[in-house]
Amino acid sequence: MGSAVRVCFVGDSFVAGVGDESHRGWAGRLISRAIERGYRLTGYNLGIRGDTSALIGQRFVGECEPRLAPGDYAVGVVLSFGVNDVIRRGGQPRVAPSQRVENLDALIDEARQRDWPVLMIGPPPISDDELNGELRELDAQLLERCRARSVPYLSVFWPLVADAQWRSEVAADDGAHPRGSGYELLAELVDEGWASWLQNICG
Repeated sequence: MGSAVRVCFVGDSFVAGVGDESHRGWAGRLISRAIERGYRLTGYNLGIRGDTSALIGQRFVGECEPRLAPGDYAVGVVLSFGVNDVIRRGGQPRVAPSQRVENLDALIDEARQRDWPVLMIGPPPISDDELNGELRELDAQLLERCRARSVPYLSVFWPLVADAQWRSEVAADDGAHPRGSGYELLAELVDEGWASWLQNICG
């Protein structure tokens, strides 16, 4: 019998799997892979379409605490956000550049106060190359901060921005979200890091 573990996947529409015909997204695929490896995993998808890092911060503890209550199992949190932070509303980014990393810091602090191990998965590219320039910078900033805080960070930006399948699926849909095969590609990119993190938190 494998280790019992509960994991909250907290983030935006990419976490929720918007655009995937099977409604699994990359989070659902990672959950399936963990169960196939023998983990008794309960995964909670807490992705909300349109959420920024600031909005995630407002609901983070309230949504995760009842799902990660102390018990005879390991717990953890997978965070993923960023695209909505750079999206424009009224000509301005939804989250100021100076605030984005601070929001990540606050989430890490909240998790550590409750002994929730954190894994961060970086934002993917979209079809807008101007915004992709900002996402590239944000990816680097989030990576640097996670390293400084000893939080594992899995970047997906560079392999996906150069991937013809990802770019064509995103462009054919709404300019941001892929179809199921795109989410499969993203899951493949992070699977090794996910498996290593899961093994670590389960002891």
